Amino acid sequence: MTFYTRNTEKPWTTDDIATLRKLVRENTPTRVIGLKLGRTEAAIYKKAGELGLILKPVNQSPYSRRSDS
Repeated sequence: MTFYTRNTEKPWTTDDIATLRKLVRENTPTRVIGLKLGRTEAAIYKKAGELGLILKPVNQSPYSRRSDS
């Protein structure tokens, strides 16, 4: 049972690109973008690179919050 359609080897439409741009601006994780667009994470990274979009790390703290006490 597939919950989304796969767009493997299909060309990117203008709607796909607009959705990609919107989701990147919202700092959506690449896995979620891939699920919404029906594409792999590798395809998301490749297209974002071609468009000059920067995929920032998702709202994660770069430091551990654990206390060493």
